[in-house]
Amino acid sequence: MVNFKENEELSMLNHSCAHVMAQAVKHLYPHAKFWVGPVVAEGFYYDIDLGDDVINEEDIAAIEKEMKKVCKSGKKIIRREISKEEALALFKEDEYKLDLISNLEDGNITCYDQGDFTDLCRGPHVDNVKLCKNFKLIKHSGVYWKGDAKNKVLQRIYGVCFPTPEELADHLQLLEEAKERDHRKIGKDMQLFMVDDLIGRGLPMFLPKGYTVWQELENYIKEKERKLNYLHVMTPCVGTVNLYKTSGHWDHYKENMFPAMEVEGESFVLRPMNCPHHMMIYANQMHSYKDLPIRIGEIAHDFRFEASGTLKGIERGRHFCQNDAHLFVTPEQIKDEFSKVVDLIFDVYKDFGITDYRCVLSLRDPEDTEKYHQDDEMWNNAENALREVMNDLGIEYTEEIGEAAFYGPKLDVNVKPAVGNEYTLSTCQLDFCLPAKFELTYVDRDGSKKTPVVLHRAILGSLDRFMAYILEETKGNLPLWLAPTQVKVLPVKNDDEELIEYAREICNLLDDENVRVELDDRPEKLGYRMREGQLEKVPYLLVLGKNEVNDRTVTYRLHGQQQTTTVSVDEFVTMVKDEIKTKKINK
Repeated sequence: MVNFKENEELSMLNHSCAHVMAQAVKHLYPHAKFWVGPVVAEGFYYDIDLGDDVINEEDIAAIEKEMKKVCKSGKKIIRREISKEEALALFKEDEYKLDLISNLEDGNITCYDQGDFTDLCRGPHVDNVKLCKNFKLIKHSGVYWKGDAKNKVLQRIYGVCFPTPEELADHLQLLEEAKERDHRKIGKDMQLFMVDDLIGRGLPMFLPKGYTVWQELENYIKEKERKLNYLHVMTPCVGTVNLYKTSGHWDHYKENMFPAMEVEGESFVLRPMNCPHHMMIYANQMHSYKDLPIRIGEIAHDFRFEASGTLKGIERGRHFCQNDAHLFVTPEQIKDEFSKVVDLIFDVYKDFGITDYRCVLSLRDPEDTEKYHQDDEMWNNAENALREVMNDLGIEYTEEIGEAAFYGPKLDVNVKPAVGNEYTLSTCQLDFCLPAKFELTYVDRDGSKKTPVVLHRAILGSLDRFMAYILEETKGNLPLWLAPTQVKVLPVKNDDEELIEYAREICNLLDDENVRVELDDRPEKLGYRMREGQLEKVPYLLVLGKNEVNDRTVTYRLHGQQQTTTVSVDEFVTMVKDEIKTKKINK
């Protein structure tokens, strides 16, 4: 999907359209006052104070109608430079513009006129309002002025604008597809998870079916890790402030952590990540070079205070569970262990059919003395070591400055989802810093004590985000092994005792084979029950009638298909078990 902010032509057009929208709003609401109207990746928005008025869908339609009139007028968009004194006089009735002007230097202020409307803006803009005619207002919401909950709530209206009606139509079609793929909608339809403000924003709760998917993902990755000699642990969700001062997170990550809790004279925080706990597990006993590598893994509950505007279902929350592990290695083992992590990442991607991704070498920004641990020699060694390993392994990658963790460089594997922007799914970080901070050691061949190197790695990233990604990629049509309900049995009639008994027999047989099966014998018409099964994305719907009872067969319909197939019970059970065992990918 297009990024409006990164496309110069679209950025200018959408910035201009934001002014057209503001002009239309001013026509309809003469008392309206305007804060800011920037271009963002998804298009444009404007924050507006409408007094006691609250925007609804009918109002959006009226604003669009007025915008069309503005565009049809064909007024030129004219740039003017004004003094700060003139700007203060021009917008004297608008406290929001006055707030903006107060932070500007005299002589650098510009405004744009278009007919009866003038707006404060740096620009640039298109020449004429008629160029903004291919627009659509997408959504609206209430937001706090400057993002501060102590301030007044403003009305934020989002929109998009394109040079041609064809481009607009294509984009709107993509948005509709995005709605259908949105894991929040799918999660609601499939009854996977829920959120509630009474619990807290960004704190999703997994419902029984969602937790089934979650457990399948947990079992899947832990089984792969066990075969690679990972040792799984369980550690607490809190730690002392001193723990995070030792690790450096308190200095470099405090703004993303929940506030400290004072208990019996000691300060605790909800943990944002697990490495300090795993460092302490390593430090719990002496180690020889013969013990290394030691691979400590955990499906760990973490908490980060993400800004409310960035929260998105289970893709980005304030509580999530990382598929985390820390590999304690000697310097000589870095390449081999890193290679095994990369192999595991791509092995998992193969299992899930993930092919659209790119590798990024994330490096520190040497100029950023706040974010990164200050040790030039450590950083040079770590970055060069990681770069050398990736080159030796023949991994194609790009380098990005300023994306490293505060303690070391990392490989990020970024996926391009079916809709939306690219984001990191898997990561492997090289760390010379934290082992030294925690004074970790091992006894080397010559009897001397050495400091191990640590590889931080997450294959699924967080189980929550990975589930969101898979739901959106598959539109909820999960592979059979991952589906919360794998088979739903539907007797044609729910008042036929022989038929109901046969349906229960089939359910028991499948249940004995560890197939997740449900019987739907509610007093509803078969067509209604089948539609519900389709909405819930159940892979196999079994329809049982008299013929199936007499012939000891089942008739199934695959999700998303219309045709039905009749097979023997044994044949169906064998087929389903094989599909689950091989983790067959849906095409």
